[in-house]
Amino acid sequence: MKFGAVDIGLAEGAVLAHSVSLGGRRRLRKGRILGASDIATLAGAGVDTVTVARLAADDVFENDAAAALAAAIVPRPDAQNIRVTEAFTGRVNLLATGPGVAMLDVAAIEAINRVHPMITIATVPPYQQMAEGGMLATIKIISYAVPEAALAKACAVASEAIHLARPVIDSVALVITEIDGGAGSKGQKAIADRVAAFGLTLSDPVVVPHEEAALAQALTDSRRALTLILTGSATSDTDDVAPAALRRAGGRVARFGMPVDPGNLLFIGDLAQRPVIGLPGCARSPALNGADWVLARVICGIEVTDSDIAAMGVGGLLKEIPTRPQPRAGKSKD
Repeated sequence: MKFGAVDIGLAEGAVLAHSVSLGGRRRLRKGRILGASDIATLAGAGVDTVTVARLAADDVFENDAAAALAAAIVPRPDAQNIRVTEAFTGRVNLLATGPGVAMLDVAAIEAINRVHPMITIATVPPYQQMAEGGMLATIKIISYAVPEAALAKACAVASEAIHLARPVIDSVALVITEIDGGAGSKGQKAIADRVAAFGLTLSDPVVVPHEEAALAQALTDSRRALTLILTGSATSDTDDVAPAALRRAGGRVARFGMPVDPGNLLFIGDLAQRPVIGLPGCARSPALNGADWVLARVICGIEVTDSDIAAMGVGGLLKEIPTRPQPRAGKSKD
């Protein structure tokens, strides 16, 4: 691609690099491929020279290049749960077709961005929770054209590098434990709103005393695809009331504790092949916390292993929740 100022008599077929005022509010916008009528308009406005980009024989125009890369990344829009926008000024956006979690082939995306400086894709972080219409990624061809060979190389490594995992959980239960008749419903709305973000409705909570036997029975009785536990007192050990109750009910505790703050005191396990999440106290607040990351993955059928939670520590220092009873500035946990 050749870039620079030329006489308007030589500009036909080139891409206008800078918008040109034609007097008043009229102007030719940059990115326009100049035709014969445009040249006549420029001459009539007294414009002698314009800055243009002229494509070489092996160049691909920005919109065509962006559309081609988008097609390589999203060859099956319906299966990948992604809507691909029309290319405009070298940009194509990839949008979520519903709530879910962003699944990225990080190595492939990094490989695309290494091919040529003018070929770029920017994405949300891996496992980002998405709402319908949310932007998963934007593809941008920075210059007005890129070499065909570079585009072909980028497309070759791009196959299905992004998709949206949609919810697979269809029902969620909440079990709340109370101490001395405390306010068991506190935080229920925040948790219901989290579930609603995935198009689900939280069942009426089951409130039991903060005792191992009572909680174990409530877990045994739950028939929902996912059960959440919100305890009246923070879970402080893997043998504390809630984890012990899960095991007593015949379930398994896969992990207690996570390197995300707020959210340290979460635990995750399963009972009768259905996931169970013990929520940290900060889940009573609508503010982002570690439970959000785990909940989103579980609802969308993404396995959450011990290693997955361990890896959440990088980037896991989240914004402090002002109402947290035991904030970071203090000396206590969670």
